[in-house]
Amino acid sequence: MIDFEEVYRDYLEDVYRFSLALCRDPVLAEELTQETFYRAVRSAHKYDGTCKVSTWLCQIAKHLWYQELDKRKRKGT
Repeated sequence: MIDFEEVYRDYLEDVYRFSLALCRDPVLAEELTQETFYRAVRSAHKYDGTCKVSTWLCQIAKHLWYQELDKRKRKGT
């Protein structure tokens, strides 16, 4: 079982920096980071340990960023 308090504490800064590198917007990076951890908690049962936790979290963040880009494209912004 994953201890998400520890995961959050250990990887918050890494996920935030990764998100910021993707979007270049501190506010959006914070939103992506929070949503990343929320999604990680919801899908913890799918994490099989074949990659590092940081890699798993950054993959979630990357997919959230792609979703944001798709949403922006649909809106025309």
